Amino acid sequence: MLRQRVLTALVLIPLALLGLFGLSGVGFALFTAVVVLLAAWEWANLSGFSATLSRLAYVLAIALVMLISWHTFIAFAAWPLWLALLGWLVSFYWVATYPDSLKQWSRPWLRLLSGVWVLLPCWIGFVQLRLSGAEWLLYVLLIVWFADVGAYFAGRRFGRRKLAPRVSPGKSWEGVYGGMIATAFLAIGFSIILGLGAAGGLELMVTTVIVTLVSVLGDLLESMFKRVRGIKDSGDLLPGHGGVLDRIDSLTAAVPLFALLRLWG
Repeated sequence: MLRQRVLTALVLIPLALLGLFGLSGVGFALFTAVVVLLAAWEWANLSGFSATLSRLAYVLAIALVMLISWHTFIAFAAWPLWLALLGWLVSFYWVATYPDSLKQWSRPWLRLLSGVWVLLPCWIGFVQLRLSGAEWLLYVLLIVWFADVGAYFAGRRFGRRKLAPRVSPGKSWEGVYGGMIATAFLAIGFSIILGLGAAGGLELMVTTVIVTLVSVLGDLLESMFKRVRGIKDSGDLLPGHGGVLDRIDSLTAAVPLFALLRLWG
């Protein structure tokens, strides 16, 4: 398993860096669209649609909406990101009240619909951030990475109080605090490098902490759906790492919110 994880990472990391920072414009949009569509394939299964035809139909539907989005509002509108914010507020309620909320979203078509506010705004946020400059795209990726690392070490060392034991028993409040501290230092460093000043640095700090918290929700939502579906991983496309959704679940929440706060706030 470890060998598989290492080999997969050795292939994926250069490919991801090349796609995210070596491409721009249409090329970047196509690269990120492929990633999101692979996630849509897995989301259909999470929603309870395991038949190949059903999953393919969902992927094609998401692709069609992406195509329409590219030609209408991809670079000029904030409302898809506001829609995502509303969707994630609903998701927060579902996660916070699980398992009582199960009756509200247990129908497969509702879970399928929720994928629209999870996946599509993530893609739009990626494209909008890339259009605004590679530094903010890099920054939101670093937020999620720093949050994961901080949560891992703080959770292992200090973890006592469970964050959402019925959804993801391994997560603790101490881990969340560790992630927030790690990303706060990231914000300070980025503010100094970019010369944002006191006001700009404070704004970035607040934005970073909010996005850090929301990134945890992205992870929890997928964990909840997997628990109900009775599966460990969202897929097996990435040997040793599970599925694409398992790798980008935090980003699905972090990217659209960061784009909304940074570009349209």
